[in-house]
Amino acid sequence: MHDIPRALILAGVLAATLFGAGGLRSHAQQEDVNTTARGIDLSGEWTPVREEDNTGNTELGDWVGIPMNEAARLRAMAWVASIQTLPEWQCRPHAVSYISRGPSQLRISQEVDPVSREVTAWHLEWLRSIDKAVYMDGRPHPSENAPHTWGGFSTGQWIGDMLKIHTTHIKEEYLKRDGVFHSDRITVNQFLIRRGNYLTFILVEYDPAYLTEPLIRSTEYQVDAHQNIPPYPCNVVEEVSRPRGIVPHNLPGTAQYADDVKDFANRYNIPWEVVTAGAETMYPEIQDKIKAGRARK
Repeated sequence: MHDIPRALILAGVLAATLFGAGGLRSHAQQEDVNTTARGIDLSGEWTPVREEDNTGNTELGDWVGIPMNEAARLRAMAWVASIQTLPEWQCRPHAVSYISRGPSQLRISQEVDPVSREVTAWHLEWLRSIDKAVYMDGRPHPSENAPHTWGGFSTGQWIGDMLKIHTTHIKEEYLKRDGVFHSDRITVNQFLIRRGNYLTFILVEYDPAYLTEPLIRSTEYQVDAHQNIPPYPCNVVEEVSRPRGIVPHNLPGTAQYADDVKDFANRYNIPWEVVTAGAETMYPEIQDKIKAGRARK
């Protein structure tokens, strides 16, 4: 048997080394690209962490921290809580702009393409809400004339390990359950950040009809392995006996129109001009107005 030249052996070893190293690097780089593109697993059962102001019923007239314009304030002053006893209101789902702030549990699940194994959509479902699909396949949002729904139309994209959800076509609904509403022109950007067993849910809401600036709010969720969101059958009943066609409200010029919402300001000794300051109440400088208003009393 002929001896193989040493130079040929060395060349073969060198080629194999270079090819193998390059192959390993390419595979590692590809793994990294795929991980970045696909994000992380958000699926599971999540329960709200009740240390923030995201749970419970807010107080009437508590408008601090919301960039409301005058139209939003006038509507909030006319609002009466008993409107929710009307049959038309009793079984309404919570819209996407509010539901993540409420005391409801959350389930997140994946929709996976059977061939590519890519996640084509995420599904978010809260108690007392509808299934909210977040499409990940790059489809465009529909025409602005398309029907609006409680869940809206959502598309998602990964920014590193953070999922950004852009939602349009949302029905008119409340931002807070104290008469603060948004219009059907609202758009919502949601950012979901998972840190182990915790999920940070950030909302950035834009409404040209009722807000002068974006409204930014956050909610925390925690994994609950024993959670099982039950069905929510809702039956409309006659909660209050009233003449047909009556819609509870406060008329401008009546005592209730101003007094009902001023109770919050009076109870916490917050000047009325501060409560109605809109976007100013989101910034630290509002403390100067609070001190000045209290000093005048």
